[in-house]
Amino acid sequence: MNIAELKISLEAAYLSITRQYYLNVKFMLKAAQSVDCWQNGGGIVPFGQLMGFFLVIISLYIIWQIRQIVLIAFAAVVLATVLNHFVQFLQKFRIKRGLAIFIAVSILLFLIFSFFIILVPQLIEQLRELSNLMPMALDRIRLWNDWLVRVIPNEFLDNVRNFRYLTQGLQGWLNRILNNFLFLISSSLTIALGTLLLLALTIMLLVNPVAYRRGFIFLFPAFYRPRVHVILNKCALSLTGWIKGTLLTMLLISVFSYIGLALLQVRLPLINAILAGLLEFIPNVGPTLSVIPPALLALMDSPWKAGAVVFVYFIIQQVESLIIVPLVMKSQVSLLPAVTLLSVVIFGSFFGFLGVFLAVPLVIVLQIWIQEVLVKDILNMWQN
Repeated sequence: MNIAELKISLEAAYLSITRQYYLNVKFMLKAAQSVDCWQNGGGIVPFGQLMGFFLVIISLYIIWQIRQIVLIAFAAVVLATVLNHFVQFLQKFRIKRGLAIFIAVSILLFLIFSFFIILVPQLIEQLRELSNLMPMALDRIRLWNDWLVRVIPNEFLDNVRNFRYLTQGLQGWLNRILNNFLFLISSSLTIALGTLLLLALTIMLLVNPVAYRRGFIFLFPAFYRPRVHVILNKCALSLTGWIKGTLLTMLLISVFSYIGLALLQVRLPLINAILAGLLEFIPNVGPTLSVIPPALLALMDSPWKAGAVVFVYFIIQQVESLIIVPLVMKSQVSLLPAVTLLSVVIFGSFFGFLGVFLAVPLVIVLQIWIQEVLVKDILNMWQN
Protein backbone atom coordinates (compact mmCIF):
# COMPACT_ATOMS: atom_id res chain seq x y z
CA MET A 1 0.00 0.00 0.00
CA ASN A 2 1.49 3.30 -1.07
CA ILE A 3 1.13 6.68 0.67
CA ALA A 4 -1.80 7.82 -1.51
CA GLU A 5 -3.86 4.73 -0.73
CA LEU A 6 -3.07 5.07 3.00
CA LYS A 7 -4.21 8.72 2.90
CA ILE A 8 -7.50 7.74 1.23
CA SER A 9 -8.12 4.99 3.81
CA LEU A 10 -7.50 7.40 6.73
CA GLU A 11 -9.86 10.00 5.25
CA ALA A 12 -12.57 7.36 4.79
CA ALA A 13 -12.14 6.17 8.37
CA TYR A 14 -12.29 9.79 9.65
CA LEU A 15 -15.47 10.45 7.69
CA SER A 16 -17.02 7.26 9.00
CA ILE A 17 -16.14 8.12 12.60
CA THR A 18 -17.37 11.71 12.17
CA ARG A 19 -20.65 10.55 10.66
CA GLN A 20 -21.21 8.06 13.49
CA TYR A 21 -20.44 10.77 16.08
CA TYR A 22 -22.91 13.12 14.43
CA LEU A 23 -25.61 10.43 14.44
CA ASN A 24 -24.95 9.70 18.13
CA VAL A 25 -25.14 13.39 19.08
CA LYS A 26 -28.35 13.79 17.07
CA PHE A 27 -29.87 10.80 18.83
CA MET A 28 -28.87 12.15 22.26
CA LEU A 29 -30.36 15.57 21.47
CA LYS A 30 -33.65 13.97 20.44
CA ALA A 31 -33.67 11.88 23.59
CA ALA A 32 -32.95 14.96 25.71
CA GLN A 33 -35.72 16.86 23.95
CA SER A 34 -38.16 14.04 24.62
CA VAL A 35 -37.17 14.09 28.31
CA ASP A 36 -37.23 17.89 28.45
CA CYS A 37 -40.79 18.10 27.21
CA TRP A 38 -44.04 16.80 28.63
CA GLN A 39 -46.68 16.05 26.05
CA ASN A 40 -50.12 17.00 27.36
CA GLY A 41 -53.08 17.19 24.99
CA GLY A 42 -51.03 18.50 22.11
CA GLY A 43 -49.28 21.16 24.25
CA ILE A 44 -45.68 20.99 25.39
CA VAL A 45 -44.66 21.80 28.97
CA PRO A 46 -40.86 22.14 29.36
CA PHE A 47 -39.35 19.77 31.87
CA GLY A 48 -37.51 22.65 33.57
CA GLN A 49 -40.76 24.49 34.23
CA LEU A 50 -42.30 21.31 35.58
CA MET A 51 -39.40 20.83 37.98
CA GLY A 52 -39.62 24.49 38.97
CA PHE A 53 -43.30 24.06 39.77
CA PHE A 54 -42.56 21.08 42.02
CA LEU A 55 -39.74 22.99 43.73
CA VAL A 56 -42.13 25.87 44.47
CA ILE A 57 -44.65 23.43 45.96
CA ILE A 58 -41.97 21.82 48.12
CA SER A 59 -40.70 25.24 49.24
CA LEU A 60 -44.20 26.35 50.22
CA TYR A 61 -44.69 23.12 52.19
CA ILE A 62 -41.41 23.65 54.06
CA ILE A 63 -42.30 27.28 54.82
CA TRP A 64 -45.70 26.16 56.12
CA GLN A 65 -44.06 23.65 58.45
CA ILE A 66 -41.77 26.34 59.91
CA ARG A 67 -44.33 29.14 59.74
CA GLN A 68 -43.85 30.16 63.39
CA ILE A 69 -40.12 30.64 62.82
CA VAL A 70 -40.87 32.57 59.63
CA LEU A 71 -43.21 34.86 61.59
CA ILE A 72 -40.54 35.39 64.26
CA ALA A 73 -38.08 36.26 61.48
CA PHE A 74 -40.60 38.73 60.03
CA ALA A 75 -41.09 40.26 63.50
CA ALA A 76 -37.29 40.56 63.78
CA VAL A 77 -37.20 42.38 60.44
CA VAL A 78 -39.91 44.81 61.62
CA LEU A 79 -38.17 45.40 64.95
CA ALA A 80 -34.76 45.80 63.29
CA THR A 81 -36.26 48.30 60.85
CA VAL A 82 -37.61 50.42 63.69
CA LEU A 83 -34.39 50.19 65.72
CA ASN A 84 -32.34 51.04 62.62
CA HIS A 85 -34.42 54.20 62.25
CA PHE A 86 -33.59 55.07 65.88
CA VAL A 87 -29.90 54.27 65.29
CA GLN A 88 -29.85 56.59 62.28
CA PHE A 89 -31.45 59.26 64.47
CA LEU A 90 -28.65 58.86 67.03
CA GLN A 91 -26.02 59.02 64.28
CA LYS A 92 -27.21 62.54 63.45
CA PHE A 93 -25.63 63.59 66.77
CA ARG A 94 -22.24 62.28 65.56
CA ILE A 95 -22.55 59.04 67.52
CA LYS A 96 -20.79 56.12 65.84
CA ARG A 97 -23.04 53.39 64.53
CA GLY A 98 -21.62 50.74 66.86
CA LEU A 99 -22.33 52.85 69.94
CA ALA A 100 -25.75 53.84 68.60
CA ILE A 101 -26.64 50.14 68.12
CA PHE A 102 -25.47 49.42 71.67
CA ILE A 103 -27.67 52.23 73.05
CA ALA A 104 -30.72 51.09 71.05
CA VAL A 105 -30.35 47.43 72.05
CA SER A 106 -29.71 48.38 75.69
CA ILE A 107 -32.92 50.42 75.81
CA LEU A 108 -34.86 47.55 74.24
CA LEU A 109 -33.45 45.01 76.72
CA PHE A 110 -34.15 47.35 79.62
CA LEU A 111 -37.79 47.70 78.60
CA ILE A 112 -38.19 43.93 78.14
CA PHE A 113 -36.58 42.98 81.44
CA SER A 114 -38.45 45.73 83.29
CA PHE A 115 -41.71 44.38 81.92
CA PHE A 116 -40.93 40.82 82.99
CA ILE A 117 -39.48 41.72 86.39
CA ILE A 118 -41.83 44.49 87.51
CA LEU A 119 -45.13 44.01 85.71
CA VAL A 120 -45.41 40.29 84.98
CA PRO A 121 -45.70 39.18 88.66
CA GLN A 122 -48.46 41.73 89.25
CA LEU A 123 -50.16 40.71 86.03
CA ILE A 124 -50.14 37.04 87.00
CA GLU A 125 -51.54 37.80 90.46
CA GLN A 126 -54.30 40.04 89.13
CA LEU A 127 -55.04 37.56 86.36
CA ARG A 128 -55.61 34.83 88.94
CA GLU A 129 -57.90 37.14 90.86
CA LEU A 130 -59.70 37.98 87.63
CA SER A 131 -60.25 34.28 86.87
CA ASN A 132 -61.83 33.87 90.31
CA LEU A 133 -64.02 36.97 90.01
CA MET A 134 -65.43 36.30 86.55
CA PRO A 135 -67.67 33.37 87.58
CA MET A 136 -68.99 35.50 90.45
CA ALA A 137 -69.79 38.35 88.06
CA LEU A 138 -71.62 36.00 85.69
CA ASP A 139 -73.55 34.48 88.62
CA ARG A 140 -74.64 38.00 89.60
CA ILE A 141 -75.85 38.58 86.04
CA ARG A 142 -77.88 35.36 86.13
CA LEU A 143 -79.47 36.40 89.45
CA TRP A 144 -80.53 39.69 87.90
CA ASN A 145 -81.81 37.75 84.93
CA ASP A 146 -83.97 35.57 87.21
CA TRP A 147 -85.32 38.68 88.92
CA LEU A 148 -86.19 40.21 85.53
CA VAL A 149 -88.01 37.01 84.54
CA ARG A 150 -90.28 37.40 87.57
CA VAL A 151 -91.12 41.09 87.06
CA ILE A 152 -91.21 41.49 83.26
CA PRO A 153 -94.40 40.67 81.30
CA ASN A 154 -94.59 37.35 79.49
CA GLU A 155 -94.28 38.77 75.95
CA PHE A 156 -90.75 39.92 76.77
CA LEU A 157 -89.63 36.78 78.60
CA ASP A 158 -88.15 35.09 75.54
CA ASN A 159 -85.57 37.82 75.12
CA VAL A 160 -84.67 37.70 78.81
CA ARG A 161 -84.23 33.92 78.70
CA ASN A 162 -82.03 34.33 75.64
CA PHE A 163 -79.93 36.73 77.67
CA ARG A 164 -79.50 34.02 80.29
CA TYR A 165 -78.27 31.60 77.65
CA LEU A 166 -75.91 34.32 76.45
CA THR A 167 -74.36 34.66 79.89
CA GLN A 168 -73.91 30.92 80.12
CA GLY A 169 -72.10 30.86 76.79
CA LEU A 170 -70.10 33.91 77.81
CA GLN A 171 -68.86 32.15 80.93
CA GLY A 172 -67.53 29.23 78.89
CA TRP A 173 -65.93 31.62 76.41
CA LEU A 174 -64.23 33.64 79.17
CA ASN A 175 -63.04 30.48 80.89
CA ARG A 176 -61.42 29.29 77.67
CA ILE A 177 -59.71 32.65 77.18
CA LEU A 178 -58.42 32.73 80.74
CA ASN A 179 -57.23 29.16 80.59
CA ASN A 180 -55.42 29.81 77.32
CA PHE A 181 -53.85 32.96 78.74
CA LEU A 182 -52.76 31.11 81.88
CA PHE A 183 -51.31 28.39 79.69
CA LEU A 184 -49.50 31.10 77.73
CA ILE A 185 -48.03 32.51 80.92
CA SER A 186 -47.09 29.06 82.18
CA SER A 187 -45.27 28.28 78.93
CA SER A 188 -42.52 30.65 79.99
CA LEU A 189 -39.74 28.52 78.51
CA THR A 190 -41.25 28.64 75.03
CA ILE A 191 -41.83 32.38 75.32
CA ALA A 192 -38.28 32.92 76.56
CA LEU A 193 -36.78 30.90 73.68
CA GLY A 194 -38.91 32.76 71.14
CA THR A 195 -37.90 36.09 72.68
CA LEU A 196 -34.21 35.14 72.60
CA LEU A 197 -34.50 34.10 68.95
CA LEU A 198 -36.27 37.35 68.13
CA LEU A 199 -33.60 39.42 69.90
CA ALA A 200 -30.74 37.48 68.29
CA LEU A 201 -32.16 37.90 64.79
CA THR A 202 -32.90 41.56 65.44
CA ILE A 203 -29.35 42.29 66.59
CA MET A 204 -27.85 40.39 63.62
CA LEU A 205 -30.02 42.32 61.18
CA LEU A 206 -29.27 45.60 62.94
CA VAL A 207 -25.49 45.17 62.95
CA ASN A 208 -25.20 44.70 59.18
CA PRO A 209 -28.55 45.48 57.49
CA VAL A 210 -26.96 46.31 54.13
CA ALA A 211 -25.69 42.77 53.59
CA TYR A 212 -29.08 41.17 54.26
CA ARG A 213 -30.84 43.78 52.16
CA ARG A 214 -28.42 43.22 49.28
CA GLY A 215 -28.87 39.46 49.52
CA PHE A 216 -32.63 39.84 49.29
CA ILE A 217 -32.38 42.22 46.33
CA PHE A 218 -30.10 39.75 44.49
CA LEU A 219 -33.01 37.30 44.37
CA PHE A 220 -34.57 39.49 41.67
CA PRO A 221 -33.44 40.02 38.06
CA ALA A 222 -30.72 42.62 37.57
CA PHE A 223 -32.96 45.06 35.67
CA TYR A 224 -35.53 45.08 38.51
CA ARG A 225 -33.17 45.45 41.49
CA PRO A 226 -33.29 49.28 41.62
CA ARG A 227 -37.07 49.05 41.72
CA VAL A 228 -36.91 46.53 44.60
CA HIS A 229 -34.66 48.95 46.47
CA VAL A 230 -37.33 51.67 46.18
CA ILE A 231 -40.08 49.28 47.32
CA LEU A 232 -38.07 48.20 50.38
CA ASN A 233 -37.57 51.85 51.32
CA LYS A 234 -41.33 52.41 51.17
CA CYS A 235 -41.95 49.32 53.32
CA ALA A 236 -39.42 50.50 55.91
CA LEU A 237 -40.93 53.99 56.04
CA SER A 238 -44.48 52.67 56.42
CA LEU A 239 -43.57 50.07 59.06
CA THR A 240 -41.60 52.61 61.07
CA GLY A 241 -44.46 55.11 61.03
CA TRP A 242 -46.99 52.42 61.92
CA ILE A 243 -45.04 50.93 64.84
CA LYS A 244 -44.24 54.33 66.36
CA GLY A 245 -47.85 55.43 66.11
CA THR A 246 -49.16 52.13 67.44
CA LEU A 247 -46.83 52.09 70.46
CA LEU A 248 -47.75 55.66 71.33
CA THR A 249 -51.45 54.86 70.95
CA MET A 250 -51.12 51.77 73.15
CA LEU A 251 -49.38 53.81 75.86
CA LEU A 252 -52.01 56.55 75.81
CA ILE A 253 -54.91 54.08 75.85
CA SER A 254 -53.37 52.23 78.81
CA VAL A 255 -52.90 55.45 80.76
CA PHE A 256 -56.39 56.76 80.03
CA SER A 257 -57.97 53.39 80.82
CA TYR A 258 -56.11 53.12 84.13
CA ILE A 259 -57.15 56.64 85.15
CA GLY A 260 -60.80 56.00 84.26
CA LEU A 261 -60.96 52.62 86.04
CA ALA A 262 -59.17 54.00 89.09
CA LEU A 263 -61.60 56.92 89.35
CA LEU A 264 -64.53 54.50 89.11
CA GLN A 265 -62.84 52.23 91.69
CA VAL A 266 -63.15 49.18 89.45
CA ARG A 267 -61.20 46.15 90.62
CA LEU A 268 -57.91 45.20 88.95
CA PRO A 269 -57.32 48.48 87.12
CA LEU A 270 -53.72 47.64 86.16
CA ILE A 271 -54.44 44.36 84.37
CA ASN A 272 -57.45 45.87 82.57
CA ALA A 273 -55.51 48.97 81.51
CA ILE A 274 -52.59 46.91 80.18
CA LEU A 275 -55.05 44.60 78.44
CA ALA A 276 -56.71 47.60 76.78
CA GLY A 277 -53.33 48.86 75.59
CA LEU A 278 -52.21 45.48 74.25
CA LEU A 279 -55.48 44.88 72.44
CA GLU A 280 -54.98 48.18 70.61
CA PHE A 281 -52.42 46.23 68.59
CA ILE A 282 -55.36 44.31 67.13
CA PRO A 283 -57.45 46.83 65.17
CA ASN A 284 -61.25 46.83 65.25
CA VAL A 285 -61.57 43.68 67.35
CA GLY A 286 -59.17 44.52 70.20
CA PRO A 287 -60.81 47.71 71.54
CA THR A 288 -64.22 45.98 71.63
CA LEU A 289 -62.90 42.98 73.54
CA SER A 290 -61.01 45.12 76.05
CA VAL A 291 -64.22 46.54 77.58
CA ILE A 292 -65.71 43.16 78.54
CA PRO A 293 -63.57 42.23 81.63
CA PRO A 294 -63.78 45.63 83.41
CA ALA A 295 -67.50 45.93 82.63
CA LEU A 296 -68.18 42.51 84.19
CA LEU A 297 -66.10 43.39 87.25
CA ALA A 298 -67.94 46.68 87.64
CA LEU A 299 -71.25 44.86 87.29
CA MET A 300 -70.47 42.98 90.50
CA ASP A 301 -70.72 46.27 92.38
CA SER A 302 -73.66 47.91 90.61
CA PRO A 303 -75.21 48.23 87.15
CA TRP A 304 -74.52 51.95 86.93
CA LYS A 305 -70.80 51.34 87.40
CA ALA A 306 -70.77 48.87 84.49
CA GLY A 307 -72.52 51.44 82.35
CA ALA A 308 -69.98 54.03 83.45
CA VAL A 309 -67.12 51.72 82.40
CA VAL A 310 -68.66 51.22 78.97
CA PHE A 311 -69.15 54.99 78.66
CA VAL A 312 -65.53 55.71 79.67
CA TYR A 313 -64.19 53.22 77.15
CA PHE A 314 -66.45 54.68 74.48
CA ILE A 315 -65.08 58.18 75.18
CA ILE A 316 -61.51 56.88 75.08
CA GLN A 317 -62.12 55.21 71.71
CA GLN A 318 -63.64 58.40 70.31
CA VAL A 319 -60.64 60.42 71.49
CA GLU A 320 -58.38 57.84 69.90
CA SER A 321 -60.24 57.88 66.57
CA LEU A 322 -60.69 61.65 66.30
CA ILE A 323 -57.51 63.01 67.92
CA ILE A 324 -54.79 60.45 68.64
CA VAL A 325 -54.84 58.42 65.41
CA PRO A 326 -54.85 61.44 63.03
CA LEU A 327 -51.90 62.94 64.91
CA VAL A 328 -49.65 59.90 65.33
CA MET A 329 -50.53 57.87 62.20
CA LYS A 330 -49.65 60.40 59.50
CA SER A 331 -47.02 58.15 57.88
CA GLN A 332 -49.05 54.95 58.13
CA VAL A 333 -50.32 53.23 55.00
CA SER A 334 -54.06 53.68 54.63
CA LEU A 335 -55.77 50.34 55.28
CA LEU A 336 -59.44 49.67 54.66
CA PRO A 337 -61.26 48.57 57.86
CA ALA A 338 -62.71 45.46 56.21
CA VAL A 339 -59.27 44.42 54.92
CA THR A 340 -57.78 44.95 58.37
CA LEU A 341 -60.48 42.92 60.08
CA LEU A 342 -60.23 40.06 57.57
CA SER A 343 -56.44 40.05 57.88
CA VAL A 344 -56.67 39.66 61.67
CA VAL A 345 -59.14 36.77 61.32
CA ILE A 346 -57.26 35.03 58.50
CA PHE A 347 -53.76 35.33 59.93
CA GLY A 348 -55.06 34.41 63.37
CA SER A 349 -56.69 31.25 62.06
CA PHE A 350 -53.58 30.23 60.10
CA PHE A 351 -50.78 31.32 62.42
CA GLY A 352 -52.40 31.56 65.85
CA PHE A 353 -51.71 34.19 68.49
CA LEU A 354 -48.56 35.50 66.79
CA GLY A 355 -50.40 35.86 63.50
CA VAL A 356 -53.03 38.08 65.14
CA PHE A 357 -50.40 40.51 66.41
CA LEU A 358 -48.45 40.55 63.13
CA ALA A 359 -51.51 40.78 60.89
CA VAL A 360 -51.33 44.55 60.35
CA PRO A 361 -47.59 44.79 59.50
CA LEU A 362 -47.99 41.79 57.18
CA VAL A 363 -50.88 43.51 55.41
CA ILE A 364 -48.90 46.76 55.18
CA VAL A 365 -45.99 45.01 53.46
CA LEU A 366 -48.26 42.96 51.19
CA GLN A 367 -50.25 46.04 50.21
CA ILE A 368 -47.11 47.97 49.25
CA TRP A 369 -45.76 45.09 47.16
CA ILE A 370 -49.11 44.57 45.44
CA GLN A 371 -49.46 48.27 44.66
CA GLU A 372 -45.91 48.70 43.40
CA VAL A 373 -45.32 45.41 41.58
CA LEU A 374 -48.71 44.10 40.48
CA VAL A 375 -50.56 47.37 39.92
CA LYS A 376 -47.89 49.86 38.81
CA ASP A 377 -45.34 47.61 37.12
CA ILE A 378 -47.62 45.00 35.54
CA LEU A 379 -51.27 46.02 35.26
CA ASN A 380 -50.65 49.70 34.52
CA MET A 381 -48.13 48.73 31.84
CA TRP A 382 -50.38 46.13 30.29
CA GLN A 383 -50.96 46.73 26.60
CA ASN A 384 -53.31 44.93 24.24
